[in-house]
Amino acid sequence: MKNKLFVVKYSGPFGFIKPWTAVRDSETFSQQFLTPSIVEGIEKKLFPELLGIVGIRKIVGHRLSYDQISQQQEVIQTRGWNSKRKGTQIHFERPIAIIVRGLLLNPVLFLAFENEDDADVAFNQHICLCRNEDILLPIGTFKIDVEDFDNEDTFSGFELMFEKNNKSFPVGIDRNTGHQMFGWLKIIGIPVKEF
Repeated sequence: MKNKLFVVKYSGPFGFIKPWTAVRDSETFSQQFLTPSIVEGIEKKLFPELLGIVGIRKIVGHRLSYDQISQQQEVIQTRGWNSKRKGTQIHFERPIAIIVRGLLLNPVLFLAFENEDDADVAFNQHICLCRNEDILLPIGTFKIDVEDFDNEDTFSGFELMFEKNNKSFPVGIDRNTGHQMFGWLKIIGIPVKEF
């Protein structure tokens, strides 16, 4: 049965994927692909029995596409408090700032599994790309041949291949080992949808 894939399609109104540097710049655009740690986090949300196991065990492929990136302003506060003394009183305040986030509009994510039972479990749950408010809901499932996952009409999108070769670039730091992680971007069809 290894020649078949069971694919779950998720969609939502918007999503933000944090750049792996996690720098809070005044203007930040959503990353356009899922890093190994994001895919592993999604998998552990769907299958909590894997929480104590390192690595990706059930998701064998993914694709992410979207309509466009929309710049949206967000008010943030600093982590710490500032204090000012006025006479005998001390006043505490948390400064606020406005940042601009580039959000993915109408993201569509396909998750591929080798096992139909895993796809069924995934289909009965929502997922988040990175922030808890960016919820994607399951909207369909497909049973396909492995080679059909590269069909650009059905499964277009960005997929980061988690391997190091001459096309790879840095995609984060492995928290378990402290080593740099690498991947290369596989682009199928037109990942940014046309209007």
